[in-house]
Amino acid sequence: MSGNNYNKNNNNCSRKQSHTHEYLGSVKVADRDDPHTHRFAGVTGEALPLPNGSHFHELENRTDFFDEHFHLMCTKTGPAISVGNDRHVHFVKGMTSVDDNHCHNFQFATLIEDPIGD
Repeated sequence: MSGNNYNKNNNNCSRKQSHTHEYLGSVKVADRDDPHTHRFAGVTGEALPLPNGSHFHELENRTDFFDEHFHLMCTKTGPAISVGNDRHVHFVKGMTSVDDNHCHNFQFATLIEDPIGD
């Protein structure tokens, strides 16, 4: 594999990418008879512009599998939040899908983009 052109038969694999963010965390404990939590990790989609010059990202993933169920997380980040040195993060807040008759709230900040870049 080399750079942005590792599969010439798939146009989606060779297109240039702007930037994404990694994220990980745990959902909040569900308010029910069997209190528990789930973990999650993933990478956002690419930057999508906002009218004010900032941007946001979409994300979609599953929580881990626990007690015979998992939850889907489908949401958008907030706008970029500067952390200095031309780096930024995004705040994310939402609710999982309803599975096993309950859902979970979550909130987290993405990791910075390009953490070892210049």
